[in-house]
This record gives sequence, C-alpha cells and structure tokens, in this order.
Amino acid sequence: MIGRIHSFETFGTVDGPGIRFVVFMQGCNFRCKFCHNPDTWFKEGGKEYTEEEIINEINKYRVYYDKSKGGLTVSGGEPLLQIDFLIELFKLAKKNNISTALDTAGDIDMESSMCLKKIDELLKYTDLALLDIKEIDEKKHINLTGKSNKNTIKFAEYLNKKNIQTIIRYVYVKGINDSEETINGLRLIKSNMKNILEIDVLGYHKMGEYKWKELGLNNEFINITPPTSNEVKEIKKYLNSKISN
Repeated sequence: MIGRIHSFETFGTVDGPGIRFVVFMQGCNFRCKFCHNPDTWFKEGGKEYTEEEIINEINKYRVYYDKSKGGLTVSGGEPLLQIDFLIELFKLAKKNNISTALDTAGDIDMESSMCLKKIDELLKYTDLALLDIKEIDEKKHINLTGKSNKNTIKFAEYLNKKNIQTIIRYVYVKGINDSEETINGLRLIKSNMKNILEIDVLGYHKMGEYKWKELGLNNEFINITPPTSNEVKEIKKYLNSKISN
C-alpha cells in the first residue's frame, strides 16, 4: 500500500500523549481560512511511502515514544482521504505495539455503508481520536472552511457510539469562531458524549502566513490578531468546565 505524505515530525509533543511520531498526510478537502499548512491541501503534492517504510522510521526513535507513553499520530491535511492506506499503517503499528492516534476533521460520508465498513476497520486499530471541530454553526463553518460540518458532527457521534477515546481540538480565532453559540455548543458535545477526554484549544497563530504568500493564496486573516496565551487558557478552562443542571 502506498500513501502520499507531506512530512514527518519525529518529536511531536502537542498531537496526543507523550512524544509522538507525527505523519502529516497530503491532501485535504477543507480550505480553512486559519490553516497554517495550506501546502498540505493539494493531493498531488508530497512524497510516496509504504506503511513499512513509515514504521521503520518510527522504530529509529522508538525508545523515546515508549518511555514517554507516546506513539504514532497521523494528521494532515485530512488522513481519511487516504483511509485504505491509513488502515494498513495502523494495523502494522499495532502489530509493532505502537500506540495510534488519528487527527481528523471527520469529513467522511457516514451514510455510505462502504465508508462505515472502512471506518469500523480503522477504529479497530485506533487508540485515540483527535477530532477537529472548527465551528458549530453550519453556515459559519462553510464560510470558514468551505464545507459543511454535518459529517464532522456525525463522526463525533459515531466515535462516541464506538467508545473511542477522543480529544476535541478547537482552533480559537478571536471574533471569528468564538460566539456564545459555538462555545456552549462545544461544551454540550463534551457533556453529552462519554468518550471525550477534553477539549484542547489551539490559539490561532500566524506562523504559516509565508506559505499562503508563497502559494499565491488570498489570506483573509492577514489582519486577525492571535489570542494571548492567557486568553487560550481561559477559554479552555471554560470549555472543559461542567455544565450546571
């Protein structure tokens, strides 16, 4: 099986527990206005690898992952666009006793029996899901990402049904996706789903601006001010607080 890979990160510390080997898959069906890796969007980019080649790369640093209770995280782009390869990679990872985490926006057709069959197969080998929820309001989500969030919400519900441990990841962009509806909607999802460990908040930043410029893309967020670390901490604290009856 061949996968198209954008890049690797050998000592990831923000993509799941412990130290992680992070595989960034090439290709994405979202066009998030706050994306810091727009170079992962295009399916024809990246480099081809087999699942064996990736596991061999992981094993070079295995001692760090094992000691820190880390493992493999597959991110993107959008990993589910290459789900057949992902299944084989995770299957091989589990044969090698490597912990697996999937970082996804969950944008897959949950009404398709073929897709569900593949999702079920993938989840057999998935220890942790990092589910990116960009916005609760569908119209705002379409404006922000170019796509509906219906599949993402259905995927969240399916992860709960399958009892897959999940961390919701939310990119906080001040004045854009921090409405009362969105914040309280995220809190309700966490409250209503027993499988969610926490909501992780990632503050919008400008480190990827040069990529937009190099790719000739129109960056609508060029004048957006990133939140402070204290603002990120406060909103994370509120999102993870219990909802009073």
